[in-house]
Formats: sequence, C-alpha cells, structure tokens
Amino acid sequence: MLVLNIIQGPDKGRVFELPDNEPQLLGRSSEALPITDNTVSRRHAELTPDAGEWYIRDLGSQNGTQVNGVRIDERVRLKAGDQVRVGVTLLTFGRTERKPASPVRLLAGDKMDTSIERSILSNEDSVILVLDKALEGSSAGGLSSGGGTAGGSAATSLRALYRLSALVSTLPEKEQLLEGVLELVFAELAPERGCIVLVEDGVPVPAVVRFASARGVGKRISKGDEKRTPETIDISTTILQHALGRGEGVLSTNAMSDPRFRKGDSVQRLSIRSAMCVPVRSGQRTFGAIYIDSSVGSANFTAERLALMNAIGQQTALALVIGELMGQKLQTERLATMGETVAMLSHSIKNILQGLRGGADVVEMGLRKDDLKVSRGGWPILKRNLDRIIGLTMNMLAYSRPRTLELELVKLAPMLDDCASLLAEQCRVRGVVLLIDADPEMPPVPLDAGQMHQAMMNLLSNAVEAVDARVGVVTVRAGFVPQRGQEGKVQARGEARVDVYDNGPGIPAEIQRRIFEPFFTTKGIRGTGLGLVVTKRIVEQHGGRVVLKSELGKGTTFSVILPVDPGSGIDPGATTDTRGG
Repeated sequence: MLVLNIIQGPDKGRVFELPDNEPQLLGRSSEALPITDNTVSRRHAELTPDAGEWYIRDLGSQNGTQVNGVRIDERVRLKAGDQVRVGVTLLTFGRTERKPASPVRLLAGDKMDTSIERSILSNEDSVILVLDKALEGSSAGGLSSGGGTAGGSAATSLRALYRLSALVSTLPEKEQLLEGVLELVFAELAPERGCIVLVEDGVPVPAVVRFASARGVGKRISKGDEKRTPETIDISTTILQHALGRGEGVLSTNAMSDPRFRKGDSVQRLSIRSAMCVPVRSGQRTFGAIYIDSSVGSANFTAERLALMNAIGQQTALALVIGELMGQKLQTERLATMGETVAMLSHSIKNILQGLRGGADVVEMGLRKDDLKVSRGGWPILKRNLDRIIGLTMNMLAYSRPRTLELELVKLAPMLDDCASLLAEQCRVRGVVLLIDADPEMPPVPLDAGQMHQAMMNLLSNAVEAVDARVGVVTVRAGFVPQRGQEGKVQARGEARVDVYDNGPGIPAEIQRRIFEPFFTTKGIRGTGLGLVVTKRIVEQHGGRVVLKSELGKGTTFSVILPVDPGSGIDPGATTDTRGG
C-alpha cells in the first residue's frame, strides 16, 4: 500500500493511504488528504496514478509545492522515499511494510533453563533496601564514586533513582516512560541486551527492546519499527515466571555453567553469563517485568544492583498506576463536562421551543378566526425564537469544533454595517440606538469572514440586550492603529481595533472574572453562556485579543484587537503566507 506520511507540520504523525487508480487532492479542502496547515491552499496539489506510477503537480498554490527541496512547475513522478513539502508541512512518499517479528523469544524449560542464584522481594521497601545495601560499610569507603566501593554503589543508586524520579515527574506517555526506564537501566548497569515485558490478557508481550551497540550505547527497538534486528533476546521462562508469579527480583550468574545447555544452545551461542529480571509491580498488581543479560562477566550483576533494579521496577509500576489514574480522572472530567453541556443545552432548547410554541399558537388562533392581525402578532415571537436557535446552533458548532481559518482580505466597515442591519428590527422594537462609526479608509484585514461575522454579531447583540429600552445607545467604532518603526516612521502594518461601547448598567467585578467561562450567563433563560466564549476563541485564532472594560453605572466596552500585516500576501486561495503566517 502506498502512503503519504506527515513528518513535519501541524498534522505530524498522520498517515494517508493512496488508493489504486484514484487521483487525490492534497489541501485544506480535500476530503481524502485534508491538511489543517494554514499555509496550505484549499486546493494545493494533485496526486495522480498513471501506469502504476504516481505523479504530483501543483495547482497554482500561493506557497508552491516542493519535491526533495525543489519547487515544481510541472507534473513530477514520485519515487519511494521522496519528500514533498506543501506550506510548512513535510510528507514522505513510500510503501507500508509488514510489522517486524519480535526480537524477544520466551523459551520453555526444555529449550532453555537456568538456576536462580539470588532473589529479592519487590515491594514498597525496595527504594529503602537499595540505599541500605549500597550504604553498608560506607563509613570506610565514603560516598566517592570509586569502582567497587560501597560509597560508589550509593552514588550510583542515588543517581539512578534521581533520574527515574525526574522522568516520572514529567508524566510521559506509557511507551515514552518504558523507553526512558530501559535507557536508564542501560546507562547504570551496562547490559548487552534488555527488554521490558508487559502482561496483556495473561500473556507476556515485549513492549520495549534495546541492544548495546559497539560503543556501549543502547539502541532501541520498539513496536512497529521497520528494520528487523539480527539479534534476539532469549528469556528463560523459569526466570520470567519467578519474577512475575512471586513478585521477586531474580539474579542468575551461572547460565554458562549450567550442564543442561549443550553446545549450540542459544545461551552457549550468545555466551550469556549473567541475567537479571525484576517485576514491574505495585501492591498486588504486576504489570510485567524488566529483563537484562550480559556475556561479559557479572561485574554489574550483583545483589546490590539487583536491589537497585527492584527499586526501578517498583517506581516504574507506580508511574504506570499514576498514568492510569490520570487517564481515569480526565475521562471523568470529560463525562462531567459533557453532562453539564447537555443539561445547559437542554434547558436553553426547552425555553426556545416554548417560545416557538407560544408564537405558533398565536398564529394558529388568528388562522382559525381568519384574523390576519392576530396572526401577525405571533410572527415576531416565532422569528425571535428562530433567531435564538440559529444563534445557539452556530455558537455550539463553533465551541465544540473549532474550524480551520480560511483567510481573505476583508473590509470591516461593510461587515459591521451588515451586522447592524440584522439587528435593526430588534433595536427598533426596544427603542435602542445602534451607531456604526468605521473609518472608510481603513485597510482590509486578513480574516475568516464567516467566523469574524459571527464574533461581531455576538458582541453587538449582547450590547443591544444589555442597555435599557428607550434610552440605550450602542456605539461601534472601528479603525486602524499603525505601527511606528524606527525614528517614529509610520508603517503599513499595525492593528485593527473594533470597540463596542454600550451605556448599560456595567458589569460587576465578580462577573467580569467569569464572563468568558463556558455556559456562564447572567441572562437567565435568554442566554446560553457560549457567545463570548466563541467570540474570544475566534479572535484568538486570528492572533488577536478581546479586552473588557466596564464600570458600574458607566457602561461597558468590549475591544477586539487584530494584527494587520499587508505584506503577509493573502492570495485568492486564502492561505497564510509562510513568510508572515
């Protein structure tokens, strides 16, 4: 199967499969190969199969398409391993391969076995135990790092546990945690082979594998690696089951001398002289085991190092428990938030439906009496509640699923005039004056017109509802604030500013602190608590900010401040230029 693998950009890690004999569009508007990168055009490039080969051509995008670092002007054939750059996104073209076989083999007793020389119980005292063993006789040797002294063992143990604590404190993902733990084990004990085995449905499965290279640095092999290593790790089931079943760390340094290993056996062939296996265990739960072995003697495979390994296994298990608890906590919070959202929406929709029913009853009454005047009285009720449910739906969609910006150069004055015309009837009924004072010379601003229109409608409608009937005035001022460069020279770039001022009662300080919280509203049944949240999100997506100033008895001002950079090069494809985006 041919695939495109994104290795750089906002969608890093995504993989797109290319079906046979079907041309594919690459861009933000593509259904098959969608990319959220704002520097990519909606229709950026096209991939076309031809006689078993794939070709790519640019579709006149603003930022162009590059293959292996060269911008293309015509159709180019793709080869396995080619790199394709669109905007700031980098993709590789190639084929998927079969999942490699595991480099770990679990051998039964009739194929491999060994005697257990020493074992240590793995429990909550493991950390104390490793330090106690390391510090025995330290008064004679001191806490130096000299080889073989008790002080050196203490320093090693403290250093290893400190590094492990630093790793765990970052709350990494499971695979990152296990890779970090095995890397730590290789750095402190210098084995030749090692792996971490996790128990899944009662079956031991290797999760992370590492082999020492010629320079002594561990090379990692994880699930899904494409290259198969010629090396394997043969683990005795006696050792593994002892560690998993009894919860004890196991040390064996006599594998080569075991008479059951005949010439040609894997242990003899690999010259395994020392092996160590400790459980990854917390309380009564065993997640798996850490296994290492070596063929260069047993200098690092001692009782003290076994105690250190036990402590590492114990702390790894605690980190896995914490990770699971964090996942459960996040899931609980998501469910709680979902329940709160459903409750708030149900309440708002119920009120709107009641309003629609009331208006429909008035219209029906007029129709029964053949009285057009009565029917006309019900229409404003219907229209008002239809507007409410449309606003609720649009805000809910914007809140739950933020869309990718589709930028184009937009003049703010006509947009604000359009918002005012949509609110004209509401202002007339309440006797509220809505004034638009926008600078006609203001340069166009790179915006997503639909989303910014929604944000402005939220601000203006809130202001109209906040002022008192018959005396309320809402003033909207829009202008351009140029940026001053060196020696005070005015530059073309700067900020677009829209101030929405109302002469309402003002907002108390305690409410100002919560006004941008989802579902927080002071309108009772008339509000959903989503309008300002959505407005703030849309403005921030544009790189701007919303500023609130309010004083009791003196009104409220919401200011929307947006960056303006005419040199950003907004093209007909509505892309953000890589130079300024």
